[in-house]
Amino acid sequence: MEQYELELIAKYGDMDEDLNRLWQEHLDYEKQLDTYENKPYLTASEESEMKRLKKMKLAGKTKIQHILEKYRRQEAGNEA
Repeated sequence: MEQYELELIAKYGDMDEDLNRLWQEHLDYEKQLDTYENKPYLTASEESEMKRLKKMKLAGKTKIQHILEKYRRQEAGNEA
């Protein structure tokens, strides 16, 4: 995530339940993926689980991006 996006998440995460939930899920997926990525060898089921987690993380990130876009527009409107 870009620094500006992280700042928006910090600013609006407490007020926006969906954003907060998606961000917490994103962090959880990162932790789980780190566990697999630090292993020297993955079983077939671990590889499958890693692919599933990456897809879930990407889907969540897309949703986060849509929410952040709303806040970007809102802040741009306030500056105008």
